[in-house]
Amino acid sequence: MKTKGRFLAAVLAAVTAVMSLTGCSNPKNGGSSIGTQQLESQASTPPAAASMTTMELVQDMGLGINLGNTFEAVGGSLQGGVSSYEKSWGSPLITRELIAGYKNEGFGVLRVPVAWSNMMEEDYTIYPEYLTRVHEVVDWALDAGLYVILNIHWDGGWWDGFAEPAKKDACMTKYTRIWEQLCAEFGEEDERLMFESLNEEGCWDSIWNHYSTDETGKDTAYGLLYEINTKFVEIVRGAGGHNGTRHLLIAGYCTDVDCTCDPMFEMPEDPENRCAVSVHYYTPSTFCILEYDADWGKARPSWGSPRDELELTKNMDKLTERFVSQGVPVIIGEYGCPHKNKEEASIRKFVTAVARAALERDCCPVLWDTTGNFYDRNTCQMTDQTLKEQLQEILAADQKQDAAA
Repeated sequence: MKTKGRFLAAVLAAVTAVMSLTGCSNPKNGGSSIGTQQLESQASTPPAAASMTTMELVQDMGLGINLGNTFEAVGGSLQGGVSSYEKSWGSPLITRELIAGYKNEGFGVLRVPVAWSNMMEEDYTIYPEYLTRVHEVVDWALDAGLYVILNIHWDGGWWDGFAEPAKKDACMTKYTRIWEQLCAEFGEEDERLMFESLNEEGCWDSIWNHYSTDETGKDTAYGLLYEINTKFVEIVRGAGGHNGTRHLLIAGYCTDVDCTCDPMFEMPEDPENRCAVSVHYYTPSTFCILEYDADWGKARPSWGSPRDELELTKNMDKLTERFVSQGVPVIIGEYGCPHKNKEEASIRKFVTAVARAALERDCCPVLWDTTGNFYDRNTCQMTDQTLKEQLQEILAADQKQDAAA
């Protein structure tokens, strides 16, 4: 499925920038702060994202990672302003150096999940200081040579209201107001910034239980997601600046592979034809989600049997047949597993297997990461350098194959 003419950072003229980094410790220097030491940034001249097709852009992203449990942190009564939410789930304050570290560790795209309701007036006006702070981090990522994906995340769970007739209009008004403000705030950012319509909340079991064989209400549930995704495209395309040509990421149903590959799922119409589809990959959930046994499953410490490999191949092939082969790019917006009660070798095998399978099919894999899980936000390095090397070998092999195509 490799495409000729793919825009690869490796074939662009590299620009070496020198950055004075602070805020990250250097383990090679006894754990001391980098301070005024000069480190070379590995950012390169970004491709002309405006002239790229969305398929080319997704292919060029390479490996991705999430800035998880940070701006999407919710809950509690936090009185300390923006930084209180940012740090409430264990993250240190985000710095330019922390963001640049993602690029230096080999990632090409940063997904920034955000709970915009954290700081919002009753009329859905987002506090200016919250917009400014998120914008600052987005700019740091773009400056580092990263693509960026920005979304509305779970955000306290107000999405359930779309399924209730008495609440639907208010939910759509809130959704519209959020995206109108984001389009205005980020309108002058170029097309390396991608907007994502929503996270994985685009499913409503109160209308149709996607775990059931009963299809009653299924068409209504899928129709509701189509309505929201269509509104998203209309809002962005109707805004000024670069929004008219911005690449957009459309959330699949539950961002589940099977549900999104279902014929009932429809991509919204886009006059610019610049939309990709988003799914998440946490399969099998007993390995990817459970740390302890639950009433619905027994936690698995390992992954990598022939059956596991076959399941991964089948799921990735579904995405290829349903979307990529039809010209619709795919971003796996989240995948990964916890570290607790998991075998280190299995963690490496799962993460690399998903990354390889995605890249081989021209999809972009975006690792779900929280503080200290895969990336150390204090040292600004991967916590497992062996895994880093394995991922880079996979990416290099994929780029080599593309160059030969």
